[in-house]
Order: sequence, then C-alpha cells, then structure tokens
Amino acid sequence: MFADCLLAGMRTTGQKSRRFGLASFCSYQNGAILRLGVKESEDSFTRVYKLECNLLTNQEQIMKFILGTKGAMTQVFDADGVVHPATILRVEPNVITQVKTKETDGYDAVQVATVAQKEHRVSKAEQGHFGSAYKHVKEFRPSAVKQETIEGLEKGASVDATTFEPGDEVIVSSISKGKGFQGGVKRHGFKGSKATHGTKHHERAPGSIGATGPARVFKGTRMAGRMGADRVTVKNLTVLQVNKDENILLIKGAIPGRKGTLVEVRGV
Repeated sequence: MFADCLLAGMRTTGQKSRRFGLASFCSYQNGAILRLGVKESEDSFTRVYKLECNLLTNQEQIMKFILGTKGAMTQVFDADGVVHPATILRVEPNVITQVKTKETDGYDAVQVATVAQKEHRVSKAEQGHFGSAYKHVKEFRPSAVKQETIEGLEKGASVDATTFEPGDEVIVSSISKGKGFQGGVKRHGFKGSKATHGTKHHERAPGSIGATGPARVFKGTRMAGRMGADRVTVKNLTVLQVNKDENILLIKGAIPGRKGTLVEVRGV
C-alpha cells in the first residue's frame, strides 16, 4: 500500500531527529485523492510521525469547452468600478460531431465543429461525418486529474456561450501572430552591441555562434529565424461577461493571435 511505504520512511530515531516540516501530503491514487495527515508525537529519544489516511472521493464534473474567434480588445468595469482589460471572443454555437469513448476509439474525447462553410470546400466524406459543412473542427479530451467526464454529451448537441458563467477560470489556446523572419534582438531579446565609439553597422548583429574547438554550431543555438505562428496556451484567465444573444464571451486579459484567429476555450 502507498501509505505503508511512506509510513516506514517517516520513522526516525535519535536525540535530535531532523524535522520534516511536513503538514500534509496529497497524491492521486486510483483516480481519487489520498490525503495523508501527519501528527507529530515528541519523545526525548524518538520522534515518530504517525500518518492518518483519509480517502476523499471527488465528484466527476462535465467537461466545459467551446470554440470561438478572437475579436477586438476592450475595457470592462465591474460592480466596484474597477476597470479590466478584456478580449472579445465570438462563439457561434458549436455542434458536437462525434463522441469518442474508450470502448470504440481507445480514449474519451468530444469532437466539435463551428462556422458554416461552403459545401464545395468540404469533401463529401467530411460532410457525411459532420452532417454538414463546417470550417473549424477540433477535439477536446477530458482531464483525468480534474475528474472530467463526457457523460451526457451526445452527437448533434449544441454548445453555446452559456456553457460558461462570469467568474469562471478558463484555459485558452490559439495560434500567435506570425512575425516572419526576425533577428536575434527581436526574436530572443539579445542586447546587441553598443551604439558608440567605432560600432558601425553592427548594433543588432548576433555575435559569436560557437567555439572553435567543436568546429560546428550546436543544435538549438539561438539565432535569427522565423518567429511567431506558434500554438500558445494561456492559463487562469477569467470570464468577465457572457452575452448569449450575441454569442460573445468577454475574457479578462489578452489572447494570442490576430483578429479572427480560432480560439479553444476550456474550463479549469
């Protein structure tokens, strides 16, 4: 048992035993949280740490998710008059096109589609699978750590802005703006050379790229190159407002990407 191994390692002897300073220890065991509370009984020669194991079961929660497109940024005042920077996220109703399970596909996931597309731009095989022509299709997988489940989600169901509520914390993922080919100063924050006393056309040069001994450039050396257009995930953002009529989410802070970028939003 996990607790037995920990209990054996926590027993110490001696006149001045080292103090572990451990108040509690939590670990995931078989999908549930095993909390080990530590009680300290002090003796002149021996200090024994007794462990009490309490098995706490977590209730499963339905996975929250939605696809949207990034809009402009704005400011939002809360009830206390505090202004918050916010990004407008337009979330048209998403359609669940497939529900994957461990029995049929080997893992649990939900496939959703959004933004209607012209039929001639979508293959007939995809139209038959989706039930219509859509521009964006993504897949969301439930998190085992957060005890998420996909029970109750069925193919053909619609997901709209009311999935989230003001105050919910979310994780957003999108493709950042592409910067093209950039130098080391902009791409990696290099300092560059001094712009005084003899420096000529060398202010933003990268400098040395390796030593003489190896006679080669090491892989991963920071140099000039293509910048941006990467998948970026931002955690712990807050939903400020939900507008069901206009299918809009106002999310506190900035979201990677340009206007119109597809954004994946999921609950924390």
